[in-house]
Amino acid sequence: MAPPKLCGTNYPVSIAFIVVNEFCERFSYYGMKAVLTLYFIHYLHWDKNLSTAVYHAFSSLCYFTPVLGALIADSWLGKFKTVIYLSIVYVIGHVVKSVGAIPDVGDSTVHVVLSMLGLVLIAFGTGGIKPCVAAFGGDQFDEEHTEERRKFFSIFYMSINAGSVLSTIVTPILRGDVKCFGGDCYALAFGVPAALMVIALVVFIAGSGLYKKSPPEGNVLVCVCKCIGFAIRNRWKNSKKSPKRSHWLEWAEEKYPKRLIQEIQMVFRVLVLYIPLPMFWALFDQQVKGYIQLISFVFSNHSNYGRSISLKGPMLNALLILVFIPIFDMGIYPLIGLLLFCLRIFNFCRFINTHTENINITVGTDEFYAAANYGISQNISVPRGEYNGVVCETNSDQYHIDLGLLDFGAFYTVILSKESNGLTLKKMEDIQANDVHIAWQVPQYVFITAGEVMFSITGLEFSYSQAPASMKSVLQAGWLMTVAFGNVIVLIVAEGAGMEQWTEFLLFAGLLVAVSIIFSIMAYFYTYVDPDQLDKIFREDTDDEKVGSSDSKKNEAVSLNDMPKQTKM
Repeated sequence: MAPPKLCGTNYPVSIAFIVVNEFCERFSYYGMKAVLTLYFIHYLHWDKNLSTAVYHAFSSLCYFTPVLGALIADSWLGKFKTVIYLSIVYVIGHVVKSVGAIPDVGDSTVHVVLSMLGLVLIAFGTGGIKPCVAAFGGDQFDEEHTEERRKFFSIFYMSINAGSVLSTIVTPILRGDVKCFGGDCYALAFGVPAALMVIALVVFIAGSGLYKKSPPEGNVLVCVCKCIGFAIRNRWKNSKKSPKRSHWLEWAEEKYPKRLIQEIQMVFRVLVLYIPLPMFWALFDQQVKGYIQLISFVFSNHSNYGRSISLKGPMLNALLILVFIPIFDMGIYPLIGLLLFCLRIFNFCRFINTHTENINITVGTDEFYAAANYGISQNISVPRGEYNGVVCETNSDQYHIDLGLLDFGAFYTVILSKESNGLTLKKMEDIQANDVHIAWQVPQYVFITAGEVMFSITGLEFSYSQAPASMKSVLQAGWLMTVAFGNVIVLIVAEGAGMEQWTEFLLFAGLLVAVSIIFSIMAYFYTYVDPDQLDKIFREDTDDEKVGSSDSKKNEAVSLNDMPKQTKM
């Protein structure tokens, strides 16, 4: 019986469970990452360099582990069971990470150990299910519904960024505005993503009866490795004696099925095409690196400002993606002015009181309290403006001070001292006022996001459409590996080169231009193939063998060049 469809369309009902699962899982992942840098710097008290290195190492691990998940899915458990089992590992990782953020649980060493163990489990969980969920969603569509499947990958990517936007707003608020254990509540900020991952698992299991489940194809990795090894050995031994062959893998035909050889060729051709692509992600991740450096600089002294910034960097990119996907999918180009709502300008101020009495300071409508004997007030944002005649009250007297101009984007520390003639101040500008309006970053994010939308969604769909049935998850993992190697490139350059940030930006931009030219040439010579054509070819061969009508077909080589082609890439 055909699977039920959504509202009379060609979209199976089962993809609704997959999309909701992906939304919850991405909320879980990005919600945890939204406060991870702050957690390293403020809770574990790591410096900027160590925080950056661990952050990128974790991100890299999350994109290397898809290979493991893909092999388990395609060779052993199947995609459905793999997603379930590794989601359980994922949940355990979140729980361990949350427990590590509880101050009463052990000392700093215990916190670090639990945090790293939790991150490793999360990396194996999220990485392991990444290629399986995307490929499993593609499996739900019938062979002839290629256009619906293509749009599914756009919807799938939208769910990723919807989860990212919401979690990037929610978890920093939970960390900063909710107090527990006498400080910022990292345990809650990590615990909510854990709960969302539980929901993701429950939703995925709930759709079990509707899924189209492809059985695993056996130990694909072992077969592939043995086939490649045999082809290399056979070619080395017989290359001088035997005639040349069109592809080096054809040297394995004496022992391995032609179909397996053709499938390996298909995967290899795509993987070779992916070689230049990590440079895109290396440049793309520079926005993350800049964000970490800004957070580490500000948050060391200005926790409220750090909380506000933590909402901006990752959120704008994900928010733009949600806008751009339907734009690129439907060809509608609306104005981007509405996106400016998420860019707010902050002026922050704090007071240090060297007086022997407590002081209450009123700046406009904002109230500051600075305890006696070098007490430090909270960091509070105030509107831009001239502040003269600011009231400062102690238990015994009232004073008026002139703060002067508090400008856009600046951060001020005001030291109050008691002199014989009254209360004096020294105003220090910790972070200089903005010379360029922050809204000028919007065009940059627009171009970055436009590139990501065209690059990422096309890559997901291309990896699925060009993979043989037995290696769908493997090729999805290959695509995700480009992200992992991009993070590795960033780590190597950041830790080894010692460049200034603007120099790194220019370096990666220049390298990406060169890589784009190389990739364009490679893509021009790549020709699309239809993996389903293999089924037809080898099904015909099997039928002919059964009736004995064509003995010669048993020895006939089936080449990718003989398969029907679509247009060049």
